[in-house]
Amino acid sequence: MSKSRKPALLQIAGEIFQSRRLIGTLAKNDFKTKFAGSYLGRIWAFVQPVVTVFVYWFVFEKALNAGTQSTKQGISVPYVLWLVAGLVPWFYFSDALASGTSALLTYDYLVKKVVFRISTLPVVKVVSSLFVHIFFVCFMLGMYIAYGLFPGIYAIQILYYSFCMFVFVLAVSYLTSAVAVFFRDLVQIVNIVLQVQIWATPIMWNMDAVSFPPIVMTILKFNPMYYIVCGYRDALIGHTWFVERPALTLYFWILTLLLMFFGAHVFRKLQPHFADVL
Repeated sequence: MSKSRKPALLQIAGEIFQSRRLIGTLAKNDFKTKFAGSYLGRIWAFVQPVVTVFVYWFVFEKALNAGTQSTKQGISVPYVLWLVAGLVPWFYFSDALASGTSALLTYDYLVKKVVFRISTLPVVKVVSSLFVHIFFVCFMLGMYIAYGLFPGIYAIQILYYSFCMFVFVLAVSYLTSAVAVFFRDLVQIVNIVLQVQIWATPIMWNMDAVSFPPIVMTILKFNPMYYIVCGYRDALIGHTWFVERPALTLYFWILTLLLMFFGAHVFRKLQPHFADVL
């Protein structure tokens, strides 16, 4: 089968594999230059999320008396531990999606180069966001240890759920980055959607403790980040393996793969016009 007749996803996957070292280099440079103009530099990448965690913790636990949170298994933990297990994956998802959406706009000078594999640019942005995510996973584990809750064997699932989130945000980024070239308002729309979705996802609130109608609960579970956030909490609090949630796991991967195929197809269809518009 000739290259031109290969499915778009296979073409892009091949280009990513061939450019894997370049992607790593560009991702490191992207992370280094993101805060290059500020006095504290890359420290800001870590300070802002930490401050956000403690602001939410103070507002909900201290001001609103959120107290401890309990799972369906009857496990209770301090609210700050419940909160951080939801915010850490959200920080990565929101940063990676926002950066991935504007990837082609940010690297417009590379898009105009004929020999450059444009399909690697969304990957560069998503990988760049991983550096901060790794730090915050360690930060989160440190908080659990400080509270006397030492991560067990279930915590290994953080690697799995991080991989799930990486694939999902990359799938969405291929679609949004391609469309954003022609409709630049999409960058702002994505930011607004993220502001809404953080409240639609059970991050600050406990889904096991609310009494929404069943139809509302079902709709909320269609949010792919519900699977990720619950997965982090299953790994650290609920002590549940992802295979014990077969319906949610199957739904997440079917949706993610469909988005990946669709996003790659749209990206490849629009790619010949990127340089003309940029």
